[in-house]
Amino acid sequence: MQSSFDQIRNALSSAYPLTLLVSLEEERMEKLLERFAAGAKPEPFPVSVWNCVDGFSHEGGEAFTDPMQALAWLSTDHAPRGFYLFKDLEGLWNDRKFLRRLRDTAMKVCGTGRYLFALSANVDLPESLKPLTYVVISLFPDDEEIQSMAKAILNKQRVTPAIIERLVLALRGMSLTEAEHLLKRLTVRHPDLGEDFFRAVLDDKEQITRKEGILEFVSPDDSLSDLGGLDQLKTWVRERDSLFQPGAGDSDLPSPKGVLLMGISGCGKSLAVKVIANEWGLPLFRLDMNLVFAGTKGTAEWVFHRALEAIESLAPAVLWIDEIEMGIGGYHEGATGSMTRIFSTFLTWMQEHKAQVFVAATANRINLLPAEILRKGRFDQVFFVDLPADEERKEILNIHLRRNGLDPAKYDLILLSSATRGWNGAEIEQAAIQARVTAHAKGSEVAQNDLLAAFGKIIPLSRTMEEQIKAIRSWARTRALPATTPAKPEL
Repeated sequence: MQSSFDQIRNALSSAYPLTLLVSLEEERMEKLLERFAAGAKPEPFPVSVWNCVDGFSHEGGEAFTDPMQALAWLSTDHAPRGFYLFKDLEGLWNDRKFLRRLRDTAMKVCGTGRYLFALSANVDLPESLKPLTYVVISLFPDDEEIQSMAKAILNKQRVTPAIIERLVLALRGMSLTEAEHLLKRLTVRHPDLGEDFFRAVLDDKEQITRKEGILEFVSPDDSLSDLGGLDQLKTWVRERDSLFQPGAGDSDLPSPKGVLLMGISGCGKSLAVKVIANEWGLPLFRLDMNLVFAGTKGTAEWVFHRALEAIESLAPAVLWIDEIEMGIGGYHEGATGSMTRIFSTFLTWMQEHKAQVFVAATANRINLLPAEILRKGRFDQVFFVDLPADEERKEILNIHLRRNGLDPAKYDLILLSSATRGWNGAEIEQAAIQARVTAHAKGSEVAQNDLLAAFGKIIPLSRTMEEQIKAIRSWARTRALPATTPAKPEL
């Protein structure tokens, strides 16, 4: 997406009589306009700002606290050339008389050297204004703005270009005000700008995503050793580890765009996403597609657009779309509506975006996925995650026994693996927990018989959904790469 500066420049060179600045940062937008106004020829332009309390900010003139009067004055020859920024107009979008006055004023000032701007927190424009309006979406500052602010604050410290570059990456996704306050606060506690500083920045990013309410920050604490089996997926992740590190651009290799993990429920797809983020040292943000369509944050298309811009501003990062089929499974060719528009936006963004955003999507009901999303160029690889084989179940048992404070060496993992044939990782985890609870109730240590008894009380998914699993395996056989190296069929 274009920087805020480039978008405003395009707006000024366009023929649109009204420019809508979509941003939550009023002061930042004013400063950007002042930069353009200062470079106006043959002499700098003044910038007049109107709000519903004080009216106009220009000196020596009437304030016009009534928006109708302010617009009427602007359309006369008494108003000098310059930039006119109007705030607090969203509440008037349903007023027919105000809309008529705004439309008329916009047309009268067009080509007169008076530029009309409206500032809003969202892009929900009335239909009558859309043909007249150029929309600038600037939810977050770009790298140049962050760098300029950081250098101004750190001007008395000896900071290397490498630290500044890393600092810009760390502060992405914050408003300029938030980034400025954070930098001033944390440099007092961590003047060396070391690892503690950057960890503190990540903690603040979690708070920001909570306030935004679209992306959920997920702490990626799981490593490759916590993921049982899936050797081909692990190899794929290790091979791309260096492509997100500083200086990776020198290799001329493209950054990975994404991976789609499809397969049977409970087999570690969500865990694998967390492992990828942790292995590459990237923050992980989860997009809830149900929230996109809920309508509580605005129209579905607008919420989805905000989510994509937000994750780009947080780059480098991993965007986790859990159960992606629930968000786009309702799409079908020739359909119209929010689902189709979101699906088209997502496909285009996956193909064209330049930010270092790695999309990790998971899917259970893979038959619902449109064929377009599986095409190469959207995801780097599509993996099929099947039920774990014998060796994988031994590895999973080892992991969950250790997590429950048990020594795997005390148990016959070959026997236990055979007893859990056809099980997924989630079922093995629950059986280990159940055995521990039972042993605690008896006041004894967990014996192998306790584990076997717990196994007998669980009916695995492979038995209750046998037909569906066969269908999933048949569908994925020629459409995805197995996440585990295929082995000889189990007897």
